[in-house]
Amino acid sequence: MELPNIVDEIVDWIPSINYNSSDQQLSVFETTIRYLGGMISGYDLLTGPLAHVPSNASAVQALLAQSVNLADAMKYTFDTPTGIPHHSLFLDSHSYKEGFDNSIASVGTVQIEWQRLSDLSGNPEYGNLVQKSASYLLNPESEVWPGLIGVKLDFRDGHFTDRTGGWGASSDSFYEYLIKMYVYDSSRYRIYRDRWILAADSTMKHLASESPTKPGLTFLASFRNQTINRWSGHLNCFAGGNFILGGQVLDRQDYIDFGLKLVDGCHATYNSTLTGLGPEAFGWDPDHVPEKQKGYFEKNGFYVTSSYYGLRPEVIESYYHAYRATGNEMYRDWAWDAFVALNQTCRAKNGFSAISDINAYGGGKSMGFQESFLFAEVLKYSYMIQQPVSKSYQAGPPALLALNQKTNTAMQSQEWDVGHKGKNRYVYNTEAHPVKCVGPPV
Repeated sequence: MELPNIVDEIVDWIPSINYNSSDQQLSVFETTIRYLGGMISGYDLLTGPLAHVPSNASAVQALLAQSVNLADAMKYTFDTPTGIPHHSLFLDSHSYKEGFDNSIASVGTVQIEWQRLSDLSGNPEYGNLVQKSASYLLNPESEVWPGLIGVKLDFRDGHFTDRTGGWGASSDSFYEYLIKMYVYDSSRYRIYRDRWILAADSTMKHLASESPTKPGLTFLASFRNQTINRWSGHLNCFAGGNFILGGQVLDRQDYIDFGLKLVDGCHATYNSTLTGLGPEAFGWDPDHVPEKQKGYFEKNGFYVTSSYYGLRPEVIESYYHAYRATGNEMYRDWAWDAFVALNQTCRAKNGFSAISDINAYGGGKSMGFQESFLFAEVLKYSYMIQQPVSKSYQAGPPALLALNQKTNTAMQSQEWDVGHKGKNRYVYNTEAHPVKCVGPPV
């Protein structure tokens, strides 16, 4: 948004943070994607295409220095027999949360941030740490289907402790980062691409599931061993955008088309509720429909298993990817509808609040809690998808960024946008912080 006063305030404040001390339990995953990813992204943008925004260019260097400080404070998390990190830390006592397992999302969603830090700082240690831990996921001892693995593994020996999974909580962003690491550096990380292709193909074959009451409405199921569970949630709705991205960079229209079907399914979970916002969790198994929702299931193709809405971004994120891939104004309309619903239902005296029930008038109870991803993701994607169009902008190869059919204009684009001029110069971490790519653009 290029607001100098706000940028200056943030850049001046960041050096005051003491990343070596905290009396609270610290999630390595959350701290990496939010704090480390945010600072590295800020550094990439403010030393690159937005270098003109801060009034004191030298102050921007603190973003990189503080990124190093934070990584140094957390890196003892990798001091395990395998190098697979602990899930949570207590910095003040230099200790860990009890337990011996970690999720594939926590282990496999730190590679972009830590590797970028190595590439920026010249210190290979950070990247080496996360590449070593990722090796247990890229070369798994067992798979449920090719590319699809369990959720939990033991950091003492690297063995998986379950055979459950899908594209939901505790596994979601691992699959997301497989294709994104290839986007980050297409010359170094082809193994990530290959593993994503395996996972994507198995997902389309085994996990794609249509609603029995609305044929064509497609969701992603979860699994236990090779038994399918027909339930999903808001978190899973990032998958549509991820398939679209994979299809764009690999020139695979089948992935794009499948991703668009998933976007349609997640849109239905918004379009069918009283508030216009989607539920935290939902199902479409005809054998487990709650008695009070049988009519709702017949009409809408799914039933709600958790009516909570926590200001999540995944649906709008996928709208953004769908719009970037197709140029179809429909996705901008859907994003605007979601933003209006958010503003009407979740707006609080100071900011926004999660709500208890997407199918209750006014959203039910205000939960009095606002996640940082509201700003990092929901509002960012909502803003970027509504960028103006320009008749002079060349969107790139038609197969990648289609001409807008309604206005006969092409999408406006910035260097950090997905598919800018048909290629990706930046890759978005799972908290929507754009990180500069270093390999040949794809």
